[in-house]
Amino acid sequence: MTDLPRHPTDFSPPRISAFRRAARLTLPQLCIAFLLMIAAPPFASAAPTASGRLLVANKGDHTLSVIDPESGKTLASVQENGITGHEVAASLDGTRAYVPIYGSGGVGGRGTDGTLLRVIDIARGEIVGTVDFGKGVRPHCVKVGARTGRLYVTTELLEAISVVDPDSLKVIGTIPTGRPESHMLALSSDEKRGYVVNVGSGTVSILDLENRKLVAVVPVSSDCQRIALSTDGQWVFTADQTQPRIAVVDTAKHVVADWIALPSVGFAVTTMPDGKSLIVVLSHANQIAIVDLVSRKVVKTVDLPRAPQEALVRPDGAAVYVSCDSAQQVAEIDPKSWAVRRLLQAGPVADGLAWAQAPRHTVK
Repeated sequence: MTDLPRHPTDFSPPRISAFRRAARLTLPQLCIAFLLMIAAPPFASAAPTASGRLLVANKGDHTLSVIDPESGKTLASVQENGITGHEVAASLDGTRAYVPIYGSGGVGGRGTDGTLLRVIDIARGEIVGTVDFGKGVRPHCVKVGARTGRLYVTTELLEAISVVDPDSLKVIGTIPTGRPESHMLALSSDEKRGYVVNVGSGTVSILDLENRKLVAVVPVSSDCQRIALSTDGQWVFTADQTQPRIAVVDTAKHVVADWIALPSVGFAVTTMPDGKSLIVVLSHANQIAIVDLVSRKVVKTVDLPRAPQEALVRPDGAAVYVSCDSAQQVAEIDPKSWAVRRLLQAGPVADGLAWAQAPRHTVK
């Protein structure tokens, strides 16, 4: 459970000192000081740090880690009560985490078929709701629409994306992908388009989210993994699993427009907020590669602990986080120097990452 913040009226040492100083004031000065004290909003004691929380899905012990990125301390390790969550997303207001419970196997492999998506209160560190898909669908990747807050969940056995209302936690629609093993998902910033990588068929499906229909299926390779969208929405990036290269898909023409050569087979991909760089996780090489998107060439590699899985860029661009499942750690990387600043402890088989912004406070 997350440690509860102090109540704003607690007489902690700083407040005791303030009262001692106030005792030397005149009566009118004391009244003014008291009014100013009680009128001040208690932001410092109210909730998470200004930077938010780092969320890590740990497949090895079926938990979600909630990490304070400033101290590096794990504030909560929340049992998902299911086998097992691979990915995680946060609500727009930063209060909730969404963890699809995939099942016991890997994509396309044998194992149980998950039926649930858990909703976790981040501050309380406990499950507060569940989406039940009614049958085994292997829900895997969840994204939150930037405009509506709706949940878009890859449901592999349905060959579709399921759309979930975040208030009722009910499925309100599905969008066909046209191919099996629809595994990972990227959304456009205006929430009009969705892009899905279908692992076993080596394709990318382009979806019309507003009309809930399939627009196109783009052949890429016989096997591809993970997906990212450029900041301007013109390109989709996905990693070929048969060769060390990244496919660059033109989102308007629905074709592979280019390839980016890599030093090793890539896995996860993500773009930097300035749109100038692409980060590619090289799981077998225990590295990430930094790709310059103007030249479309690798300009740097960074060594990491064993089996890096997923990369997440902090919204303000001040840090890059990479989960390393065999090491049970998350590497925090400085995007200016591309040096590893520190290693944060996570759970066994750390995989999916998400950023929960600090909840906003309003003063009445």
